[in-house]
Amino acid sequence: MGANFINEFIRVLLLTTLGFTVAMALTPAWAAVLYRLHLGKQIRGSALAPVFSKLHQHKAGTPTMGGVLIWGVTALLVFLFAVLAKVQPELFGRFNFLNRAQTLLPLGALLATAVVGLFDDLVDSYSHKGGGLTMGRRLAIYTTIAVVGAYWFYFKLGWTQLHVPFVGDLDIGLWYVPFFIFVIVGTAFSVNEIDGLDGLAGGTLLTAFAAYGVIAFTLGRYDLATFCAVIVGALLAFLWFNIPPARFFMGDTGAMSLGVTLGIIALLTNYALLLPIIGLLFVVESLSFFIQVTAKKFFGRKVFISAPIHHHLEAIGWPESKIVMRFWVIAGVTASLGVALFLVDQQWVVAPNKKSPPSVGAIPLWPPDGGASTVKVP
Repeated sequence: MGANFINEFIRVLLLTTLGFTVAMALTPAWAAVLYRLHLGKQIRGSALAPVFSKLHQHKAGTPTMGGVLIWGVTALLVFLFAVLAKVQPELFGRFNFLNRAQTLLPLGALLATAVVGLFDDLVDSYSHKGGGLTMGRRLAIYTTIAVVGAYWFYFKLGWTQLHVPFVGDLDIGLWYVPFFIFVIVGTAFSVNEIDGLDGLAGGTLLTAFAAYGVIAFTLGRYDLATFCAVIVGALLAFLWFNIPPARFFMGDTGAMSLGVTLGIIALLTNYALLLPIIGLLFVVESLSFFIQVTAKKFFGRKVFISAPIHHHLEAIGWPESKIVMRFWVIAGVTASLGVALFLVDQQWVVAPNKKSPPSVGAIPLWPPDGGASTVKVP
């Protein structure tokens, strides 16, 4: 274990703590602004969603746009240390994690989608009908951002390989573009769906970003790991004020931006295929929504009392805090499983195919009896 590894690990821990501290310090002022401007959440009318309206009418008027704290603090620390590194490189250079190859794209996506989500939250707050952007418009926005990202990955970076855990790298050529778009749109949509109870989205996102932070760190992508760590720190501060009963909601400015960013980080690590495991609850939530919509459209009946599934659990009598905490437990378990599978894959498939020998003292979980070479997909 080299000195550089220790230094980078210390940086990750320090930036996590700093992200939490800065977000905690800024929260009272931001919460006061939200309440003063009456930027409250509009609850859908009983005619459109009777079950949801009955369960959540007491939350009407609770301020939204709490997600500004998360992406705002992340952007603040990225740019702050980038500037300080220019002014005092000897003192602050080691804390700079603005990296064109690792953090520029997720940062750009975070800010771009945050602005769109902010507009959506404002429309929802000031509209008498509420609701913000329609589902179709949201999907169109997700797709547009995903297309731009796919263009950058494929044409600018020449990225065509997809790592399949326990198999190896597959060169999928142009098929990488639709795969990229699917990952981004699917993740963004799923995160938006899970943002329905106090603390639910924040807790599940925290474990997902922490898992990919560990993956990025293990791969030696320390700036990307630090980027994840700052988001985790800011999410911890957000959860402090978002646990039931929430002082404010994340809003689309948080859910949209964090969903897209999580998808991009998964793609940057080339372990996007572990995302359905690490973020299993995101998959379950979006599937329950699509099952409900399909059943109503083609069979004229509902599978769930209310969708996505966390609202169904509410409707059958589960207290909100019980749902949220049990989902946190599941999210922690699935994130841990995803990281474990990543580590096994690194020793079973990736390490045997490297020209350099493994580090001294490494104990393989399985005998390195061969791996997979790059396979060309026609």
